[in-house]
Amino acid sequence: MPLKKGQVGLYTCGPTVYDYAHIGHGRKYAMDDLLKRLLKYNGYQVIHVQNITDVGHLVSDADEGEDKLEKGAAKFGKSVWDTAEIFIKGFYETMDKLNITRPDIICRATDHIPEQIDLIKRLVDKGFAYDTPEAVYFDVSLFPRYGELSGQKVEDKLVAVREEVRSGNHKKHPADFALWFKLVERFENHIMQWDSPWGRGFPGWHIECSAMSMKYLGETFDIHTGGEDHIPVHHTNEIAQSEAVTGKPLAKFWVHYAFLQVDGIKMSKSLGNMYRVEEVMEKGFSPLALRYLYLTSNYRSPLNFTWSSIAGAQTAYDKLVQFVKGARSQELGASRKELSREKLKKIDGFRNKFLERVNNDLNFPMGLAVVWEMIKSNIPDYDKLELLLDWDSILGLDLANVSVVEIPEQIKQMSTIRESLRREGKFVEADELRMQIEQKGYLIKDTANGTVISN
Repeated sequence: MPLKKGQVGLYTCGPTVYDYAHIGHGRKYAMDDLLKRLLKYNGYQVIHVQNITDVGHLVSDADEGEDKLEKGAAKFGKSVWDTAEIFIKGFYETMDKLNITRPDIICRATDHIPEQIDLIKRLVDKGFAYDTPEAVYFDVSLFPRYGELSGQKVEDKLVAVREEVRSGNHKKHPADFALWFKLVERFENHIMQWDSPWGRGFPGWHIECSAMSMKYLGETFDIHTGGEDHIPVHHTNEIAQSEAVTGKPLAKFWVHYAFLQVDGIKMSKSLGNMYRVEEVMEKGFSPLALRYLYLTSNYRSPLNFTWSSIAGAQTAYDKLVQFVKGARSQELGASRKELSREKLKKIDGFRNKFLERVNNDLNFPMGLAVVWEMIKSNIPDYDKLELLLDWDSILGLDLANVSVVEIPEQIKQMSTIRESLRREGKFVEADELRMQIEQKGYLIKDTANGTVISN
């Protein structure tokens, strides 16, 4: 049940733009897209907001290490601003290849510094945040439900406490997290910096999402998504700082996606198994075959990418494309026959079954199973095509844009002669003609509704 009737506020954690997007990112954002498409199919108006983190995300998800943007800038020999622009552009170009629809609102952290400062001020005024020489920190001990999302208690985070924390020089508690970093010690040369009531510096990663999600969707919204790695730190901190200020739940529903693995192990640059979508395409696979592969695993479960699995997904995707081409080439709509009650019932059954599957916790693997069951059934190809294209508004395999190449008159004539030979029982001659047609680059498929020619 949405907060506003007929409308869903959706916030999806976006990329930190310091390097190229890989196929693991692709799975996460494809899942976001599937969720949004499904909500729209069910009649909801979706307001989709996605952030761009272009400052403040340290190498550690906590408060350790350097800013990822500055690390990326050094790696590629660019300014931090140019690095952000390059990878924002690259990110959305990659998402376009996967047929992922753009968010309604794309918000960059560096464009929302005032909103973040204002939120930190409110936390300080309410006593949830405190100022230190190093940073402004959120005091997790004052938020009783801290760690509720992950099930981890604050006491559990006392493991491996730094000596400086034990001595009380900076943080009051090791789990306290930075809202605003100051330009001292390790950050004295930080390039991205702004004035604030606590001194010149830059925001922490977690405050960005709270400030931007609440600006565009309100203090409470419907759905917040992210990777499963966001649960123990990033989303836990978002909840604490947001709800400490408002006294309201940040999001009604949290959706977390499991990781994509490669050959059964976690992707890692050191292992050389972190592939980009473009690298998959260079191997001859369609990005939409990769999207099909994403559909074969439930979002709560890890998906194992192998070159064998993407090859299988490509084969399945190609079969769907060929079916669309074949069904369209028949122009069945012009001569469609009245369907029996049995077939009408079967069509309605497939439609209901598919929606039941995908509406049940985004069970797209079972949804695909219904797709193939329907295609193999005895209902007319025209109705199969109608169902498939309707469902593809959710699946996003771009089947509506599959074009049918005009079949040359010579090939049509050869097909007509072949049909005559088959009716006369001259199957050897008919088969020879079929092979001649295939040698010219066209495929012949005999269906219950006639012969289908495709290229």
